[in-house]
Amino acid sequence: MQVQSTQRARQRCVQRIRRYAGGMAIAVTLSLVFPAGAALSAEPAAVLRAGAAAVDITPQKFPVNMPGGFNANLAEGAHDPLHARALVLEHGQCAVALVVVDTLGVGRELADEAKKLAAERCGLASENILLAATHTHSGPSAGADGYREILLEGIVQAIVRAHETLRPAEVGHAAQALPEEVFNRRWYLKPDKMPLNPFGELDEVKMNPGTSPDVLDRPAGPTDPDVTILSVQEPRTRKPIALFANYSLHYVGATPRALVSADYFGEFARLMPSRVRGGEEFVAMMANGTSGDINNIPFLVTRPPREPFEQIRIVASKAADAAWSARSTIEAHRADVPLEMLQREVTLRLRRPTAEQIERARAVLAISDEAERAKLPNLAEHYARRTISMAEGDETVNVLVQALRIGDFAICAIPFETFAEIGLDLKRRSPFPRTMVIGIANGSYGYLPTPEQHRLGGYETWLGTCRVQEDASVILSDQLLEMLAELAKTE
Repeated sequence: MQVQSTQRARQRCVQRIRRYAGGMAIAVTLSLVFPAGAALSAEPAAVLRAGAAAVDITPQKFPVNMPGGFNANLAEGAHDPLHARALVLEHGQCAVALVVVDTLGVGRELADEAKKLAAERCGLASENILLAATHTHSGPSAGADGYREILLEGIVQAIVRAHETLRPAEVGHAAQALPEEVFNRRWYLKPDKMPLNPFGELDEVKMNPGTSPDVLDRPAGPTDPDVTILSVQEPRTRKPIALFANYSLHYVGATPRALVSADYFGEFARLMPSRVRGGEEFVAMMANGTSGDINNIPFLVTRPPREPFEQIRIVASKAADAAWSARSTIEAHRADVPLEMLQREVTLRLRRPTAEQIERARAVLAISDEAERAKLPNLAEHYARRTISMAEGDETVNVLVQALRIGDFAICAIPFETFAEIGLDLKRRSPFPRTMVIGIANGSYGYLPTPEQHRLGGYETWLGTCRVQEDASVILSDQLLEMLAELAKTE
């Protein structure tokens, strides 16, 4: 064990540990909070403080591409604003920031830069910042003309402004089920209904196979129905400061054509102040949970026609009601809560195509006759290009996972579109009474199926959609459970 002490804001103590598991180097960072009197008995008891802020990150130049699909999708304006929202919590010698950004995903490089800048401006430790994307498909690419600067500065400003508003606070947590808006999108089909995948093979399950009872058999996995919340309020007045929510549902979509939108995540944030009677400084945010195989399509049911954005309003309103119901069950908000955060960097192997897959991909791309190309499976050329690209890429990738303790409440952060059963398993095995699992956090590396789901095939498992080794979900879950166990030991 290697231990280093560094002097940062408020004399934060940092313990660095290096471990090796499964042949992979894993860097661990633990920020410790010492109970009042543990180090200096003359010091007053630590007071929990919290601050929150929202910064507009709507693009200023149009058109911009919204990169949520396989083809260009240009936006000519904004239907509703995009935001970076931040909640900062501080207790004694530990301060953490939870940030939710209305974007498809924030790459590791940009996330690290934003954390570094925020740390320089307000003294927060960069490893104590959790940065998650909502995964709205109606947001611009970070690489759009001039948008990277808006996105980067917006994230940093949200953290800095939240830190500037720190004040005494107390927290509570709860969950309320909202099962009627989450549906597993991977389905077993009836005999002879499965089309060939882009590689010319038959999968056992298909993503988004339509709603016909003549085609559908049964879903291939579960859903996580809970809207889980962390409620933050002032101690004496009980005035709400922030509400951090999490729901395992992909974007809803069906937004107005050619317009940027924050999807149901932004609409939820707009509605929550009225639910909890929050003032102008109150900030609500909704993080994306483990929704890699979950969407808002009611399979086997034909939904009535909706106007653009109408279904988003419906889902957001139900989620806001569920969050309000959950908050009303909190018996008491508390200020005497240990605050600790762990971060690990895990090395994963990137998938490599076989020689046969590379040969087939080259054969697909070599077809020039239009009639022959028309006979190819859907997306065959697209995935042929991805196959060639993966054959020439790096062999490994380093990803961050985080675990945060706020009293008897825990948060896990995973940088993938994580399958619901992974989140459910982490919640079930966590040593804490309630655990929130956030996806697409601190990077965006594609889908994270379980090994069992890999064997079934389907879009989320295809080479070029899922980039990392097939047991990556097991490796990351084991790391997070170790981190949760470590956090649970500290009083």
